[in-house]
Amino acid sequence: MLQLTREFDLHRDVELDLRRKEASVCRVTEYSGAVDPCILNIESDGGILYSWKGSTGTTRIGKYDSDTKQNKLLYSFDKQVCVSSCSVNKEETLLAVSLAQNTRGEERLRPISKCLTLLIEIHPINNTKVLKAVDCRVKVQFLHQDASRRSVPESHLLLLTEDGYVDLYHVLLTKQEGYRVVMANPDRLVKTAERIVEDLLWVQWDGHTQRLYYLTHKDKFLLRCVQFYPNHNCETVMELPLELPANPFPTVKFVSLGFDHYHTERPEQELVSMEVFTNRIGSMCVCCSQPQKDKQELMYTVVLVHKDCSKTFRVSLSGEQEATRLHPLFIPMGYYMLVYLQDHFLHCINTRQEEMLCHSLFLSGHDADLGLQCQSADVTVFHTEEEPCGSLLDVASGRIYSAELSPAYLLQILRSHASSSQAPPQHLAALHCLLVYMGNDPNLELKIIEWLCDNINAFECFDQIQEFILASLYRISYEKSLSLDKVLPYSSVFDNKEVPVCLLEIPGVVCATELHIESVIKGKGFWTELQWNTERTKYLDAVPNTRYRASHIQADWDKLRFERRPSSHMNHIEENTKKVLSMVDTWCLDKKLVPLFQEEDHQQRVLIGLTVDKLREHLNRHLPRLGKKKIDSLVVCYVAKLLELVRHMLESVWLKFKLGPRALCLRQQGSPAEWSVFHFMFRILEATRGLCLPLPPGFHTLVAVLAVRCLPHHTFLQYIDHGFLQLTETFLSRLMTDLDNSDVNERLKFSILKRLPEPMEQRIHHMWDHPVSSASISREYVRTLLEKRNKNKEFAFTSRDKPGLTPEFLPLTYLAKILSDIEEQALNPFEEQENVDASFVEETALKQTLILMGFEEK
Repeated sequence: MLQLTREFDLHRDVELDLRRKEASVCRVTEYSGAVDPCILNIESDGGILYSWKGSTGTTRIGKYDSDTKQNKLLYSFDKQVCVSSCSVNKEETLLAVSLAQNTRGEERLRPISKCLTLLIEIHPINNTKVLKAVDCRVKVQFLHQDASRRSVPESHLLLLTEDGYVDLYHVLLTKQEGYRVVMANPDRLVKTAERIVEDLLWVQWDGHTQRLYYLTHKDKFLLRCVQFYPNHNCETVMELPLELPANPFPTVKFVSLGFDHYHTERPEQELVSMEVFTNRIGSMCVCCSQPQKDKQELMYTVVLVHKDCSKTFRVSLSGEQEATRLHPLFIPMGYYMLVYLQDHFLHCINTRQEEMLCHSLFLSGHDADLGLQCQSADVTVFHTEEEPCGSLLDVASGRIYSAELSPAYLLQILRSHASSSQAPPQHLAALHCLLVYMGNDPNLELKIIEWLCDNINAFECFDQIQEFILASLYRISYEKSLSLDKVLPYSSVFDNKEVPVCLLEIPGVVCATELHIESVIKGKGFWTELQWNTERTKYLDAVPNTRYRASHIQADWDKLRFERRPSSHMNHIEENTKKVLSMVDTWCLDKKLVPLFQEEDHQQRVLIGLTVDKLREHLNRHLPRLGKKKIDSLVVCYVAKLLELVRHMLESVWLKFKLGPRALCLRQQGSPAEWSVFHFMFRILEATRGLCLPLPPGFHTLVAVLAVRCLPHHTFLQYIDHGFLQLTETFLSRLMTDLDNSDVNERLKFSILKRLPEPMEQRIHHMWDHPVSSASISREYVRTLLEKRNKNKEFAFTSRDKPGLTPEFLPLTYLAKILSDIEEQALNPFEEQENVDASFVEETALKQTLILMGFEEK
């Protein structure tokens, strides 16, 4: 399920280098003694602090620079000690260490205590000060340094104790002899301590964002956050109530970047496991798990602060292992939160589209394997806001992996044909994960389109082409603002009046949602964005129909689609269309595989402009904070991407079935490959029509050409009668000119002409060189002249003698007389029909009369 890339290996990157250095110290070719390297901390700059056993029976502390891939010795103790926590300042002049008491009497530290916390000058001189000598564990951590704003050099050190408090030490520095930087107040260090937090049960330090999360309990459990700013001022910026069992932590739990530094000293049973993850765009997830006593199930909660809701899941477990000893891993993966319990399940929770379970992926049994070669109890997780994915530390081997979701595994889920009730939601969740989270990969998109071609029939519970279109369109805007989650279309499932039960339930999983979690947020930067997202979510939950649905514009489009008269509104719509088409990649259209965007399609141009107008209006109403300029750019890009997406699908399927220009020839019957392409295009047509989405100009012409080649003529006409096919003038002109006048083709042309609206029918008649077409032109000409005669009341016949026509057929004689008199009196009798004259009409009428009476054949 995960792709693991080894970023750091304690043996490869550290131990081999340490052995070379120890061999140099001992003056031997190869050092064979044990070095026992152990990771102590990962600083915010990516530096990895570690300790090892030196050749002279000492304990040494080093730092691995992740940028230069070099190791540096920071400090050596004169004997072996047990370092439980360690941190170094940015200048690498001060080292804070927390030493745990050894059990062997000859190595006891003085004074005897369980933990001794020291602040050591490591450059230029070794000046050591005792900060704490207590009977509880202590974690040490330096804050960020901001040298550009600091007039007096200083360092700031946090001490987090198992007794439930946090102290902040301010260490002033001074220069000696112009370059030696040493502590200015070594004797007053303890007096500079500032108590930041008291009575905590659990604490997590996030070095990248300089935030301290901690849990307290008086009347209720409260999760608070202290934000440290570059000037080293701090304030409490968040308070969140949580529902937890009584006494959830036997001892204070330390977590740093998801890295529990005391993994070797964990209690055998922990009632609750908890971690906090944030993202720079303004999202926060609080994750905690709680095994159920006397039940084979696990309960875990994911509090989505940015969504103002909390979701609690209960998962039934199989096997005889005690549930109280099982604690899942929480792994942030973009906007997904992975909840992993080894040998049981993997739940990939969508933290942005959380309304329906079908948009989150749940795997169980063998399918839930992450690909880790170790026990999950030996894995710790750390994450930074800037990185889209989390990193995993295998404590046993000392390896750090960057973890990403595997597209190959998700494609395998798509291609599977499992018949269980879990298959439809798994297919839907995997499809969205591929398209939204990983969709920037063109090769991956091609594989998804190939899957669409191979599974052309719509699933019973969702339309995969609609999901492909909406998810791909959502991808181009989902990073703009979290508030777009509930405003833009994301899935066609939201348009269903009744969502299929299989998409609302996961067997063995029960979900309970709590809205309005009553968080209190203040502060700047990230906290401003988080507060805005929370408030906007509350508003969007309270207002109906906040998610845009393109199908709502159907009525407006029906009014405008046949509108030809210019108006200010139509001009505005056309301007929208021009903006969209100017963004579409139309470079070298003559070399494109599929002939789209090469014709005028009035109806689609209207729909394109109308879609831009309605979507822009919707976003301006619900998200005015984005600004009109940004919204206009987003909307135009959104619709342009839609048109390019359709063309991309067509070009992909065109290449898949190796179609060439002969596929557009109307004189040949369609091949099986062309029939497959037509079927795929028709599925696109159905999907976009169901959502009332525009198509590229030329799409309807192309699908009609393939339809007339691949379908029997009677079926083709039925498609027209039921509105499945839209006939364009480009297609009709090709049909009239490319097909000969055989009996079969004549019947097809006659049938199509009868189905056309009158204005289009008159335009198409002029393109067909056929007696019937000529007769139609004549009838229209006569009708027009007679209508004008009826309006002109003063019109009368001239006293001209009988016309020189045979009087045997009186209707034809009368018609010829009327036309002759009108032609004689009119100043410009053929102003509208320049190619029609009276003699042509007479000849045509006579010819048709003789044919109808059986005297001549066609």
